[in-house]
Amino acid sequence: MRVGTFLFGGVEMDDVGAGPPSPLDRRYDNATIWAATERILDMGVVCDTLGYDSFWLTEHHFQFEGYEVIPNGILLGAILAERTEQIRIGMAFNIVPQWHPLKLAEDFATLHNISGGRAILGVGRGTVPRESEVLGSKIGSFDNPDQRAADEYNRTQFDEAMTVLRMALDQETFSFHGEIYDYPPPGIPDRGGFVEELTLVPRPLHPYETWQAITSPPTLEAVPRSGWGGVFWNNHHSFVKMRWEKFAQIYEETHGRALDRGEHRALAMCVRVEDSHEAAIESVRPGHDEFWKFLGPYGWSKGYMGADGKPAPPGLIPSLEESIEQRTWIVGSADEVAEQLNWFDEQLGLENLMLFPMMPGDSYTKVEEQLHRLAENVIPQLG
Repeated sequence: MRVGTFLFGGVEMDDVGAGPPSPLDRRYDNATIWAATERILDMGVVCDTLGYDSFWLTEHHFQFEGYEVIPNGILLGAILAERTEQIRIGMAFNIVPQWHPLKLAEDFATLHNISGGRAILGVGRGTVPRESEVLGSKIGSFDNPDQRAADEYNRTQFDEAMTVLRMALDQETFSFHGEIYDYPPPGIPDRGGFVEELTLVPRPLHPYETWQAITSPPTLEAVPRSGWGGVFWNNHHSFVKMRWEKFAQIYEETHGRALDRGEHRALAMCVRVEDSHEAAIESVRPGHDEFWKFLGPYGWSKGYMGADGKPAPPGLIPSLEESIEQRTWIVGSADEVAEQLNWFDEQLGLENLMLFPMMPGDSYTKVEEQLHRLAENVIPQLG
């Protein structure tokens, strides 16, 4: 089993929880945000030293609230590659519609090559209108009243951008002419002729993996057909199993072979380890509640099960007890956390596991402690 860690990467906070302040009432200065960035790099070095397989960051923009302060994890990943020896470096996820696809391809290839083949291409469609609308896309989140039209545009843009990205990374020469992207556009003069094809410089020198978050039925259909890996997070345990198996079925129908145990699928899991169950509950509750206060309005809880056994309505703000019952958060002693992760392994066949040990507002001292507890006391117990 390959076990990695995934961090939002935010500032330390001393007032997290279900009550005030509202997320929009927070505003951190540039020095505080940069101090968090430095500490995020420190955590990557710690993960490398502790033997984690991978270290994942997430791309977000304009978050003066301090929750997620890394706009370009590829750039940070290049710095981390120089400070580490073996750990693989991924983004969970690069928001593809917010990039020029050829710039994303160039940047990823540079990270992959300079790290000696340790970069992971993590891709997603986005969740936050504030970012998407400013950076050239749209997003059909619960927070966006124009959901259907925005979602349709986003999916078309993502599909075209991914086609461009993979062609650029994998082919000596390429061209693409779609609804949104046109590379190269017609009529560009070049040395007495016209540009008909492009060549990306640099391209990857090593094989690379591509992973995408599975957050909706259309994405569950699209990702296995595309042939790359799917990441499952914040889903009721029964939904995970159903979608995990559906992914394998679609993959086999499309590619003509059955997936091996856990192949092309990863489980991301929120975790908190303390000396006892009670201590873990007390430790994680403020960060859990801050997580949902921040992300609930974007529809993140749609993977939870409602009272009718169907996906919960958008905008649900779950309690910690509900998250534990749904098995979207694993909280307890090292033995308890290991037991529950092994339960998922029995249910699914886990070959790729992403642990989310940093809740919004946590100190980096706490994060480092959690990384040690997981590496030294939990992971050795996993099957």
